[in-house]
Amino acid sequence: MARAVRPSRRLPDPEPHDLAVPVGMARRRFHAMGTTVSVLLPVSQVAAPTKAVEELFATWEERLSRFQLESELSDLNRRAGEPVTVGPVLFDVVSAALDAAQVTEGRFDPTMQQQMVTLGYNQSFEKLRIVAPIAGQEPRPAGDWRQVRLDDTRRVITLPPGVGIDLGGIAKGMAVDAALARLKAMDVEAALVNAGGDLAVWGLPPGMDAWPIAIQGKDTWYTIPLSAGAMATSGISRRRWQQGTVTRHHLLDPSTGLPVDNELWSVTAVAGFCGQAEVAAKAAFMLGPAEGQRFIESRGLSGLLVREDGSWEAAGRWPVAMAVRT
Repeated sequence: MARAVRPSRRLPDPEPHDLAVPVGMARRRFHAMGTTVSVLLPVSQVAAPTKAVEELFATWEERLSRFQLESELSDLNRRAGEPVTVGPVLFDVVSAALDAAQVTEGRFDPTMQQQMVTLGYNQSFEKLRIVAPIAGQEPRPAGDWRQVRLDDTRRVITLPPGVGIDLGGIAKGMAVDAALARLKAMDVEAALVNAGGDLAVWGLPPGMDAWPIAIQGKDTWYTIPLSAGAMATSGISRRRWQQGTVTRHHLLDPSTGLPVDNELWSVTAVAGFCGQAEVAAKAAFMLGPAEGQRFIESRGLSGLLVREDGSWEAAGRWPVAMAVRT
């Protein structure tokens, strides 16, 4: 059984407190889905849109969190091996995650909940403590996404026995997309929704031709312009913990069930939608620097791959010449 040996800790803030807010915009922040969510809105359109985004994230967390025992996802995982009727949010996100697994040939794998638990990641990260290894257990390779069955007509999901789903980053990314869609429907003129570095934008700040977006490198921050679309980052800087004497992180290699070790510190991808960017960033991270770069470019996307030694390489149309070190 895991035993705690030190107090829990909050995640470091993924957004610098001194990050400039464009003139005419206001920032609102709240905690949801295990991270800080930041919303930038016109100063004349703050109250109702902010409340709408908070409510959406609260609803998605209630449906999709593997750490909340009463969530729909937790119920689905407990009932692995039997058909389970679920709500539209969970069904749509699981369906998108399985599509992503197929497109990436399993490099993105949503069926690694049991591997995460075996490695000690069994509660939300801000509550996670140093844990002892589970005696006699080692994570096994993944790939069980191929055996998950969906019934679109009845909105039923059947997991293989002994398999659990962890939606993690794709749930955050798709929540960002859904939040931005809601803001558009409310006739918000311009907005940025950022969930721990997974973000999407709509419109432009007053008098500007792009949003200035801060990207964290190994030892510094860079600012790049984003005029449309979305961005997501997968990396090992924040979700790291000790299991006994071994350092773990949350990006697991589906071929081994263990944390991937390939020189990369982070991968940032830019795409039309945040869920799409999240999948691209994670798949590229699994592939490593050279193959990850080729993967991003082969999808017509752009990105930044940062190594553990601080060096980096751009992929696609990443605006290298316009990056400003901060």
